[in-house]
Amino acid sequence: MIARLARLGVLATLLCGGAQAAFAATTPQVEVPLPPTPAGAAPGSVLTTPIAPVSGPAQTIHPGTDVEAQWWHRFGSKAMDDLVTRALAANTDIAQAEAALRQSRDLAGAARGVLFPQIDAGYSYERQRLSRNLSTPLADPNPQVFSIHTAQVSVSYTLDLFGLNRANLRSAQAAARAAEAKAQAMRVMVVGNVLLGVIQNAGLEAQAEAARASIAENREVLDLLRRRQAYGAVGKADVAAQEAALAAAEGALPPIEKARADNLAALAVLIGVAPGSPLPELPALDSIALPADLPLTLPAELVRQRPDVAAAAGALDVAAANVRAAIAARLPQITLSASAGGNATDFAQMFANGNPFWAAIGAISTPIFHGGTLLKQQRAARDALEGAKAAYKGTALQAFADVSNALTALSTDAEALDAAKRGHDAANVSLEFTRKQLELGSVGTFAVLNATAAADQARVQYVQARSQRLSDTVGLFTALGGGQLTAPAPAR
Repeated sequence: MIARLARLGVLATLLCGGAQAAFAATTPQVEVPLPPTPAGAAPGSVLTTPIAPVSGPAQTIHPGTDVEAQWWHRFGSKAMDDLVTRALAANTDIAQAEAALRQSRDLAGAARGVLFPQIDAGYSYERQRLSRNLSTPLADPNPQVFSIHTAQVSVSYTLDLFGLNRANLRSAQAAARAAEAKAQAMRVMVVGNVLLGVIQNAGLEAQAEAARASIAENREVLDLLRRRQAYGAVGKADVAAQEAALAAAEGALPPIEKARADNLAALAVLIGVAPGSPLPELPALDSIALPADLPLTLPAELVRQRPDVAAAAGALDVAAANVRAAIAARLPQITLSASAGGNATDFAQMFANGNPFWAAIGAISTPIFHGGTLLKQQRAARDALEGAKAAYKGTALQAFADVSNALTALSTDAEALDAAKRGHDAANVSLEFTRKQLELGSVGTFAVLNATAAADQARVQYVQARSQRLSDTVGLFTALGGGQLTAPAPAR
């Protein structure tokens, strides 16, 4: 039987050798396109000169260095570190991405199994009663009720001459790589959002403090004006104007508090707990360190380290493998199978003389006419491949744009910080001077109102400039790929 199967395999190989060569000639050769570095992706002024504002710490870009695994430690906040650790372990989006990764790996393992012979064993027991009007085929024609025991082993193997099964395996393996990259991208996104949430909370808290300070200052001015009104030094209109200013200052605080509450709820969801659950004490804006030394991955490495680019590359490999599978589906398929066993009315006699049986089968099938379905499926697969190429190139180009934007943001943030600090200091000096003049009766109420409004705006701008610099630093780390992050694997 084995010799016959071998002869069938040799014959099938000879019959299909020419078709296999034709398939190899039409197999698409996919070259991953490396997009050019966009102009300005690494501005020389940023790279050669430290980003050193007068009003804050300096930052230096180091080209050719990669993002370390736990880069968020450089912000110097234990609360940040704790939240990131909890998010990596309990975030629901990460858990979903990890489950999709495990699923894709299992599917790839299932696709690999088709490449091996399929072996099955079976046993059946049958109890029959024949009609008295029918003659029995058994040796003893007298009994009309009897049993049949059958046991057999079957082996089948598909000769993957044209690579259909191998193409499906490559597609499944590429899908697993894409799922792994998507899981990594999800971890990077969650870590970045946690850090941005902490920074935003610190900024909102600083804005709330500024709003409360403005309310207190406006109350002091109102008390002063009311005393002066009692002496007849100012009129009712001046007091009413200051009352309106106080109401405006008080009205500015609730939206800030609401934004902070919304931000805390978002942070809770990121770490996998219900909004309102206890969170670790979050740092104030002044206690969050600004990383002084920043990495800058080289372009050739960036496209390999960005998880979204890696996911697009995996999708490209899936599309290429699907083209190969679509071509192979139009070519002959050869299957070899064999079975051996025995049957008898007595279990112990199944393999006695005369009861064993065996069979060897070689089958070849090829599509003849499917109404153009297979051809259209092949063309559709090629169209999907072209789309995957464009998607990969676009994703890679966007990666360069993200880094370029992050570098530009860090440079402009330093300038904005200096301007905001100058405005903050000048507005405070102006407000203090104007209030003293008001006490002396040298200026009117509207001068104080203008100085107070300018000081309030300057405080907010200064807080925003400080928090924006921290946020854009996080943006650079995530634009560079976010490092190699891992999440604890759940028990299987």
